[in-house]
Amino acid sequence: MQNIKKYLAEFLGTAVLVLFGCGSAVLTGNLIVIAITFGLAIIIGAYGIASASGCHINPAVSLAMLINGKMSFKDFCAYVAAQIAGAFAGSGLLYAILSCTNRGTDNLGANGYEALSATGITMSGAILAEIILTFVFIYVILSITAKAENAKIAGIVIALTLVAVHIIGINLTGTSVNPARSLAPAVLLGGEALNQVWVFLLAPLAGSAAAACTYKLLAMPDEDESKTKVHRIKAKK
Repeated sequence: MQNIKKYLAEFLGTAVLVLFGCGSAVLTGNLIVIAITFGLAIIIGAYGIASASGCHINPAVSLAMLINGKMSFKDFCAYVAAQIAGAFAGSGLLYAILSCTNRGTDNLGANGYEALSATGITMSGAILAEIILTFVFIYVILSITAKAENAKIAGIVIALTLVAVHIIGINLTGTSVNPARSLAPAVLLGGEALNQVWVFLLAPLAGSAAAACTYKLLAMPDEDESKTKVHRIKAKK
Protein backbone atom coordinates (compact mmCIF):
# COMPACT_ATOMS: atom_id res chain seq x y z
CA MET A 1 0.00 0.00 0.00
CA GLN A 2 2.85 2.36 0.84
CA ASN A 3 4.41 1.80 -2.58
CA ILE A 4 1.12 2.56 -4.31
CA LYS A 5 0.92 5.86 -2.41
CA LYS A 6 4.41 6.80 -3.60
CA TYR A 7 3.64 6.06 -7.22
CA LEU A 8 0.26 7.80 -7.09
CA ALA A 9 1.93 10.86 -5.58
CA GLU A 10 4.44 10.95 -8.45
CA PHE A 11 1.59 10.61 -10.95
CA LEU A 12 -0.35 13.51 -9.44
CA GLY A 13 2.68 15.73 -8.95
CA THR A 14 3.85 15.31 -12.53
CA ALA A 15 0.33 15.90 -13.86
CA VAL A 16 0.15 19.21 -11.99
CA LEU A 17 3.62 20.24 -13.17
CA VAL A 18 2.78 19.63 -16.82
CA LEU A 19 -0.73 21.10 -16.68
CA PHE A 20 0.33 24.30 -14.92
CA GLY A 21 3.77 24.72 -16.49
CA CYS A 22 2.89 23.91 -20.08
CA GLY A 23 -0.48 25.61 -19.63
CA SER A 24 1.24 28.87 -18.71
CA ALA A 25 3.49 28.53 -21.77
CA VAL A 26 0.49 28.14 -24.07
CA LEU A 27 -1.78 30.72 -22.48
CA THR A 28 0.64 33.51 -21.55
CA GLY A 29 3.73 33.22 -23.72
CA ASN A 30 5.50 35.37 -21.13
CA LEU A 31 8.98 34.09 -20.24
CA ILE A 32 8.96 35.26 -16.62
CA VAL A 33 5.40 34.06 -15.99
CA ILE A 34 6.21 30.63 -17.46
CA ALA A 35 9.39 30.30 -15.40
CA ILE A 36 7.63 31.29 -12.18
CA THR A 37 4.71 28.95 -12.88
CA PHE A 38 7.02 25.96 -13.28
CA GLY A 39 8.68 26.97 -10.02
CA LEU A 40 5.34 27.30 -8.25
CA ALA A 41 4.33 23.86 -9.52
CA ILE A 42 7.45 22.48 -7.82
CA ILE A 43 6.47 24.20 -4.56
CA ILE A 44 2.97 22.71 -4.83
CA GLY A 45 4.51 19.27 -5.26
CA ALA A 46 7.20 19.72 -2.61
CA TYR A 47 4.76 20.68 0.10
CA GLY A 48 1.95 18.48 -1.19
CA ILE A 49 3.44 15.08 -2.00
CA ALA A 50 7.06 15.15 -0.78
CA SER A 51 6.15 13.28 2.39
CA ALA A 52 4.74 10.46 0.28
CA SER A 53 7.28 10.12 -2.52
CA GLY A 54 10.01 12.73 -2.14
CA CYS A 55 8.46 14.70 -5.03
CA HIS A 56 10.76 13.68 -7.87
CA ILE A 57 8.12 14.30 -10.59
CA ASN A 58 10.94 14.01 -13.12
CA PRO A 59 12.75 10.91 -14.45
CA ALA A 60 16.02 12.88 -14.41
CA VAL A 61 15.68 13.39 -10.65
CA SER A 62 14.87 9.72 -10.10
CA LEU A 63 17.89 8.70 -12.19
CA ALA A 64 20.19 10.82 -10.04
CA MET A 65 18.74 9.27 -6.88
CA LEU A 66 19.25 5.78 -8.36
CA ILE A 67 22.88 6.50 -9.27
CA ASN A 68 23.61 7.83 -5.79
CA GLY A 69 21.96 4.87 -4.08
CA LYS A 70 18.96 6.78 -2.77
CA MET A 71 16.38 4.47 -4.33
CA SER A 72 16.10 0.91 -5.64
CA PHE A 73 15.95 0.00 -9.33
CA LYS A 74 12.42 -1.31 -8.81
CA ASP A 75 11.28 2.02 -7.37
CA PHE A 76 13.11 3.88 -10.14
CA CYS A 77 11.20 2.00 -12.83
CA ALA A 78 7.88 2.49 -11.05
CA TYR A 79 8.55 6.19 -10.43
CA VAL A 80 9.40 6.81 -14.09
CA ALA A 81 6.28 4.94 -15.24
CA ALA A 82 4.13 6.99 -12.85
CA GLN A 83 5.79 10.24 -13.95
CA ILE A 84 5.23 9.52 -17.64
CA ALA A 85 1.61 8.57 -16.98
CA GLY A 86 1.15 11.75 -14.96
CA ALA A 87 2.68 13.84 -17.75
CA PHE A 88 0.23 12.37 -20.24
CA ALA A 89 -2.63 13.06 -17.83
CA GLY A 90 -1.52 16.68 -17.46
CA SER A 91 -1.09 17.14 -21.21
CA GLY A 92 -4.41 15.43 -21.84
CA LEU A 93 -6.20 17.78 -19.45
CA LEU A 94 -4.51 20.78 -21.08
CA TYR A 95 -5.57 19.50 -24.50
CA ALA A 96 -9.17 19.06 -23.30
CA ILE A 97 -9.26 22.57 -21.82
CA LEU A 98 -7.75 24.18 -24.92
CA SER A 99 -10.21 22.37 -27.17
CA CYS A 100 -12.96 24.38 -25.43
CA THR A 101 -11.28 27.70 -26.31
CA ASN A 102 -10.40 29.61 -29.47
CA ARG A 103 -6.68 28.95 -28.89
CA GLY A 104 -6.74 25.57 -30.59
CA THR A 105 -4.69 22.52 -29.63
CA ASP A 106 -1.68 22.98 -31.91
CA ASN A 107 0.51 24.18 -29.03
CA LEU A 108 0.89 22.13 -25.86
CA GLY A 109 4.19 23.58 -24.70
CA ALA A 110 6.38 21.05 -26.50
CA ASN A 111 10.14 21.52 -26.58
CA GLY A 112 12.06 21.97 -29.79
CA TYR A 113 15.05 23.29 -31.70
CA GLU A 114 15.65 24.99 -35.07
CA ALA A 115 12.19 26.00 -36.40
CA LEU A 116 10.56 25.05 -33.09
CA SER A 117 12.92 27.25 -31.06
CA ALA A 118 12.41 30.95 -30.41
CA THR A 119 16.10 31.52 -31.14
CA GLY A 120 16.50 28.84 -33.82
CA ILE A 121 19.05 26.92 -31.75
CA THR A 122 20.68 24.02 -33.56
CA MET A 123 20.24 20.39 -32.54
CA SER A 124 23.73 20.22 -31.05
CA GLY A 125 23.10 23.50 -29.23
CA ALA A 126 19.86 22.14 -27.82
CA ILE A 127 21.60 19.00 -26.58
CA LEU A 128 24.35 21.04 -24.92
CA ALA A 129 21.88 23.49 -23.36
CA GLU A 130 19.70 20.74 -21.93
CA ILE A 131 22.66 18.85 -20.50
CA ILE A 132 23.98 21.98 -18.79
CA LEU A 133 20.61 23.15 -17.47
CA THR A 134 19.74 19.69 -16.16
CA PHE A 135 23.17 19.33 -14.58
CA VAL A 136 22.70 22.55 -12.59
CA PHE A 137 19.13 21.66 -11.58
CA ILE A 138 19.96 18.13 -10.45
CA TYR A 139 23.15 19.12 -8.62
CA VAL A 140 21.21 21.66 -6.56
CA ILE A 141 18.57 19.04 -5.74
CA LEU A 142 21.19 16.55 -4.58
CA SER A 143 22.96 19.19 -2.50
CA ILE A 144 19.93 20.72 -0.79
CA THR A 145 18.27 17.39 0.00
CA ALA A 146 21.43 15.81 1.41
CA LYS A 147 20.88 17.24 4.89
CA ALA A 148 17.70 16.69 6.90
CA GLU A 149 17.90 20.20 8.37
CA ASN A 150 17.29 21.63 4.88
CA ALA A 151 13.90 19.96 4.57
CA LYS A 152 11.90 23.13 5.26
CA ILE A 153 13.63 25.19 2.59
CA ALA A 154 14.44 22.50 0.03
CA GLY A 155 11.22 22.97 -1.93
CA ILE A 156 11.76 26.72 -2.28
CA VAL A 157 15.43 26.38 -3.25
CA ILE A 158 14.62 23.75 -5.88
CA ALA A 159 11.73 25.85 -7.21
CA LEU A 160 13.90 28.96 -7.51
CA THR A 161 16.57 26.95 -9.31
CA LEU A 162 13.97 25.70 -11.78
CA VAL A 163 12.80 29.28 -12.32
CA ALA A 164 16.38 30.34 -13.13
CA VAL A 165 16.83 27.36 -15.44
CA HIS A 166 13.65 28.27 -17.31
CA ILE A 167 14.59 31.92 -17.67
CA ILE A 168 17.73 30.82 -19.50
CA GLY A 169 16.24 27.89 -21.39
CA ILE A 170 12.79 28.96 -22.57
CA ASN A 171 13.99 30.91 -25.60
CA LEU A 172 16.51 28.19 -26.43
CA THR A 173 14.56 24.93 -26.26
CA GLY A 174 11.43 25.72 -24.27
CA THR A 175 13.32 24.16 -21.33
CA SER A 176 12.86 20.48 -20.73
CA VAL A 177 15.22 19.22 -17.97
CA ASN A 178 12.44 16.64 -17.55
CA PRO A 179 11.91 13.79 -20.06
CA ALA A 180 8.34 13.10 -18.92
CA ARG A 181 7.35 16.76 -19.33
CA SER A 182 8.75 16.68 -22.89
CA LEU A 183 7.41 13.31 -24.02
CA ALA A 184 3.70 13.80 -23.41
CA PRO A 185 3.16 17.07 -25.35
CA ALA A 186 5.31 15.79 -28.22
CA VAL A 187 3.33 12.57 -28.56
CA LEU A 188 -0.01 14.39 -28.47
CA LEU A 189 1.14 16.95 -31.05
CA GLY A 190 3.02 14.54 -33.32
CA GLY A 191 4.86 15.91 -36.35
CA GLU A 192 8.16 17.72 -35.88
CA ALA A 193 7.74 17.97 -32.11
CA LEU A 194 7.66 14.17 -31.93
CA ASN A 195 10.61 13.85 -34.34
CA GLN A 196 12.72 16.08 -32.10
CA VAL A 197 11.65 14.73 -28.71
CA TRP A 198 14.55 12.26 -28.47
CA VAL A 199 16.83 15.20 -27.69
CA PHE A 200 14.68 16.12 -24.70
CA LEU A 201 14.62 12.56 -23.46
CA LEU A 202 18.34 11.78 -23.72
CA ALA A 203 19.98 15.15 -22.97
CA PRO A 204 18.29 15.66 -19.56
CA LEU A 205 19.16 12.08 -18.58
CA ALA A 206 22.78 12.68 -19.60
CA GLY A 207 22.85 15.91 -17.60
CA SER A 208 21.35 14.11 -14.62
CA ALA A 209 23.89 11.28 -14.76
CA ALA A 210 26.73 13.80 -15.00
CA ALA A 211 25.39 15.74 -12.00
CA ALA A 212 24.93 12.59 -9.93
CA CYS A 213 28.45 11.36 -10.67
CA THR A 214 29.96 14.78 -10.03
CA TYR A 215 28.08 15.10 -6.74
CA LYS A 216 29.21 11.62 -5.70
CA LEU A 217 32.81 12.59 -6.48
CA LEU A 218 32.85 16.05 -4.87
CA ALA A 219 30.19 16.18 -2.17
CA MET A 220 29.24 12.73 -0.91
CA PRO A 221 31.41 11.57 2.03
CA ASP A 222 33.68 8.64 1.27
CA GLU A 223 32.80 5.38 2.98
CA ASP A 224 36.15 5.38 4.77
CA GLU A 225 35.60 8.94 6.03
CA SER A 226 32.12 8.04 7.28
CA LYS A 227 33.49 5.04 9.17
CA THR A 228 36.24 7.21 10.67
CA LYS A 229 33.68 9.72 11.92
CA VAL A 230 31.63 6.93 13.50
CA HIS A 231 34.70 5.55 15.25
CA ARG A 232 35.57 9.03 16.55
CA ILE A 233 32.09 9.49 17.96
CA LYS A 234 32.22 6.10 19.67
CA ALA A 235 35.68 6.85 21.05
CA LYS A 236 34.43 10.11 22.60
CA LYS A 237 31.60 8.24 24.31
